[in-house]
Amino acid sequence: MKFLHISDLHLGKRINEFSMLDDQIYILNQILEIAQEKQVDGVIIAGDIYDKPVPPAEAVKVFDQFLTRLADRQVKVFAVSGNHDSPERIAFGAQLMSGRGVYVSPVYDGAAAKIALTDEYGELYLHLLPFIKPAVVRHVLEKEARKEHGANREMALPESYHDAVKTAVARMEIDPQKRNLLVAHQFVTGAGRCDSEEVAVGGLDNVDAEVFDAFDYVALGHIHSPQAVKRETVRYCGTPLKYSFSEADQVKAVVVIECREKGQVMLDTVPLVPLHDMRKIRGTYLEVTARSYYQNSSTEDYLQITLTDEEDVPDGLAKLRVIYPNLMQLAYDNSRTKQNQAVEMTEGVQQKSELELFAEFYELQNNQPMSREQTEFVRTLLEELR
Repeated sequence: MKFLHISDLHLGKRINEFSMLDDQIYILNQILEIAQEKQVDGVIIAGDIYDKPVPPAEAVKVFDQFLTRLADRQVKVFAVSGNHDSPERIAFGAQLMSGRGVYVSPVYDGAAAKIALTDEYGELYLHLLPFIKPAVVRHVLEKEARKEHGANREMALPESYHDAVKTAVARMEIDPQKRNLLVAHQFVTGAGRCDSEEVAVGGLDNVDAEVFDAFDYVALGHIHSPQAVKRETVRYCGTPLKYSFSEADQVKAVVVIECREKGQVMLDTVPLVPLHDMRKIRGTYLEVTARSYYQNSSTEDYLQITLTDEEDVPDGLAKLRVIYPNLMQLAYDNSRTKQNQAVEMTEGVQQKSELELFAEFYELQNNQPMSREQTEFVRTLLEELR
């Protein structure tokens, strides 16, 4: 059985006031062609279908057409809501759509959707876990406790994202003898981020990969860079398009998952070619406007141009857009900007205490903040050193 793993479509997204909808339509058409070429049985969409909880009408229309075309080709769809989506809107019409092989995660109520499929190797189960926060799981547990035992019962409630997801997975019906795939939208500890993602302060949204040990493959969304975490079968496919210039050097792709007998999961990636690439170029104004510089490149790409001229070019953005109509960002790199950066960095350091600086360093190294005990230990140590 074959599946195509995609995520983070962010339909309706705008970058620097540029609508990405035409690019998104183009890439969805390409994904449809790949699904047909690879003869996949299903397409997995791991969250952030839309860029906003209330998406624009044209984005909803694009997604509706995408689902309809997949259903017309007898390709099943397994989708979950992400942190950018409204779970209620994504779940609307779920029972009706399941009749055409389109399965979407319901609003989390303590149980994740489970879809059974069968092939020559036996049964395979797809579990759909929408993006969840600790508060959502706490609410479910408290509601169940009130119904069963009354309001006064004391119970352990999840405080972290890790505990919340661990609790949600523990409540799933997982047969370890069968093949189990999970579709989820969370940040797994150790994954690398991009500038286009929403970041929780202090890495509070971390979930350890060990939570997913029971699954043969975990189709993840939320992180925009394609990567595996801890093992090859716990994987982010990344966005189908570049949504920030920190992704300029990435090659976007879809992941093809082939599930054979239990424990045998074959993975392949198929590169995606965008309608407009996203690139960064730099040089003096005369260099980047010379015909010899741009004549063999696509001037229609989304660009970030960094000029190295010592003096700002008057009305530089408008002038450069004559050649590069999709110029998104214009920056300068010269002695003035370097001096400004140095001043800002120095002022920032001087305004922070030793404890704050150490805490920032710790968080950068460990991708999580210091605990209360660690903070007290460092505070005591600094006082002794003084």
